[in-house]
Amino acid sequence: MALMAGGALAVGIATYKLVETPSPQLEIEKLTVRVQRQAVAVEIKASGTVEPIQSVNISPKNPGRLTRLLVEQGMVVKKGQPLAVMDNLEIRAQGFQAEARFKESLANLKAAEVRIPAEIKQAQTRLVQAEARLRSSRARIPQQIQQAQSQVDAAAVRRRLAISRLQRNQALVKEEAIAQDAFDAVQNEYLDAQAKYNEAIQRLEEMKLTETPEIAELQAAVAEAKLAFDQRQQMAASEIAQLQAAAMAARAELERIKIQYQDTIVTAPFDGIITQKYATEGAFVTPTTSASSTASATSTSILAIARGLEIIAKVPEVDVSLLQRGQPVKVIADAYPNESFEGQIIRIAPEAIVEQNVTSFEVTIRLITGQDKLRSKMNVDVTFMAQPLSNALVVPTVAIVTQKGETGVMVPDADNKPEFKTVRIGLVLDDKTQILEGLNPGERVFIDLPEDSKSSGKDKS
Repeated sequence: MALMAGGALAVGIATYKLVETPSPQLEIEKLTVRVQRQAVAVEIKASGTVEPIQSVNISPKNPGRLTRLLVEQGMVVKKGQPLAVMDNLEIRAQGFQAEARFKESLANLKAAEVRIPAEIKQAQTRLVQAEARLRSSRARIPQQIQQAQSQVDAAAVRRRLAISRLQRNQALVKEEAIAQDAFDAVQNEYLDAQAKYNEAIQRLEEMKLTETPEIAELQAAVAEAKLAFDQRQQMAASEIAQLQAAAMAARAELERIKIQYQDTIVTAPFDGIITQKYATEGAFVTPTTSASSTASATSTSILAIARGLEIIAKVPEVDVSLLQRGQPVKVIADAYPNESFEGQIIRIAPEAIVEQNVTSFEVTIRLITGQDKLRSKMNVDVTFMAQPLSNALVVPTVAIVTQKGETGVMVPDADNKPEFKTVRIGLVLDDKTQILEGLNPGERVFIDLPEDSKSSGKDKS
C-alpha cells in the first residue's frame, strides 16, 4: 500500500510539473506566428476637412454705402441673383442726364440728315440756274448782234438809196425840173435814212461792247454757284460725321453710366449658398477685397458665398503611390460617427506640403453622398479603398519592433530565444504590416516575448 501510494504521488507530481511547465516547443508556438503570403485589402486612412469647391467674399466694384441687403446667411442663391444694393441715387440722376443728351444728339443727327440734303439740293439748283443763264446769254447775244448787223445793213441800203435820190433831185432842182418842196422831201428822206443808219451802227457797237462783260459776269456766277455746291457737299459729310460721333459719344456715356448703375447691384457670381454676412445696411463698403477668400478680407466685404462641398485630406507621402483618380473613398464625419458617406478621388496635389517635418500630399475628394448633411469646415476621417495586394508577405503589426533606431522583428534563434532581425516594411494595414525585405514565408516571428526576455532592454513598437 505504501509503495502504491508513493507511486501515485510521484505520478501526480510529474503530471503537475508537466502541466505547469510547458515544453519549449509549446511556448514557441504560443509566442510566435509564421510569416505568410496572403491577399490583403488595402485601406489607407487619413483625416480631412470639408471645404467648399469655390468660395469668395463678395464686395462692390466701387466704394459706397450699402442701402439694401437682399439675402441672409444660409440662403441658396443662383448665379446673377441680386444679393445687395449700393447707394445709386446720384448715378441714377446722371443716367437720366446722359439719356437726355443721347436723345438730343440723335435728334440733331436726324434733323441734319433731313436738312443737309435739302441744302445740297438748293445749291445744286442755283448752279443749274446759273449755268442755264450763261448758256442763254451765250446763245442770245450773238443773235442780237446779228440782228443789229442786219439792221445796219438795211439802214445802209436805205441810206444809199436816199443819197442817190438826193443827188438826182439836186440836178433837177437846179434845172427847175421839180419844185423846191419835192426836193426838200427827198432831202428829208435822206437825212432820216442817215440818222437811222447812224443809230443802227451805234446799237451794233454797243452790243459788241457789252457782250464780254455780261458773259464774264454769268461765268463768275456759275463758278460761285459751283463752289458753293461743292463746299456744301464736302461739309455735309463732315457735319454728318461730327453729329454721328457726338451721338456715339453720348451713347457710350449712357452705357457707361448704365454699367456703373448695374455695378451698384451686387449679384451672385455662381450658384451657391451664403455662408457669411459681414456688412449691414448703412455700412460703407470698399472694393479693395473683391473676390478674396481670406479671413482678413471680411472687414470690407458684404457677404461670403460658397459653391458645393468637397473634402481635402492630407495623405502621408508613403501612401500616395497607392492612390489614383477615381478611387472610391469612405467618409465618416465627427458630427455623424455612425453614418458613412461615399466619395471619390478627383485630384492629387502635384506638390507636397511639409508641416512639423511631416511630408504629405493634399488629396481632393468629391462627395457622392452627404452633400445635404455635411457642412463646410467639418472634420472627417476618410478611408481610401486602394487596389488589394494579392500576394503580400505580412506579419502581425504587433510583431514590428525597433531597436537602436532600426525597424525589425524578433525571431527565434537556435535556442528559441528572441533575436532581433532588421526588415523593411511596406504598408501598415491595421493589424497587419507588409514586409518588403528581411523575411521569408514560413519563418516565425514573436508576437509576445517570453517573461525572461521582456526586461532585456529591447524596445517593442
